[in-house]
Parts: sequence; structure tokens; C-alpha cells
Amino acid sequence: MVTKKHITRTQTGLRIEKRTLKVLKALAEYLDISLGDLMEGLALHALDGKAPPFSPKTLAVIAKLKDAYGLYLTAADSHTLEETQT
Repeated sequence: MVTKKHITRTQTGLRIEKRTLKVLKALAEYLDISLGDLMEGLALHALDGKAPPFSPKTLAVIAKLKDAYGLYLTAADSHTLEETQT
């Protein structure tokens, strides 16, 4: 039996690269969870030094979503992005 932990969530004004957001929203829809739950899970895994728990099937879906939305960025691009003013 899983013990549930009580938490308090807060609303945030997170800014994120457009195609990355599209892939994350589509992935959350595919997994039938909210975008917030997906992001929270990814953050908790990263903060624990663990890879996200995606199955090979889900990783294949992610690859298709990245291709569909033109997301070519990788982890190596993290902290090196420069925002273009529109």
C-alpha cells in the first residue's frame, strides 16, 4: 500500500521553449496525466539523480512527438539557449 503525502502546490509563470512545451503537452495527453504532474515527476526524478521512468514504448512516442513538432534540442543544449526577441 502506498502512503500518500500531503503537499501544497502553487501556480507558476514558467517560461519554456515553444516546441518543448508542445512535446510535453502532447506527452502528458498520451500518458493521460496533467502537464503539471508530468513536469513534477520529471523534476523529482532529476533531483533524485534518476532517469525518467519511461518505457521503451513511451520513448518511441516521445521520439515521434519530437519529430512531429521539430524539437531538435537535446540535454546538451541546456543552459546554452539564446532567446530571439519577436
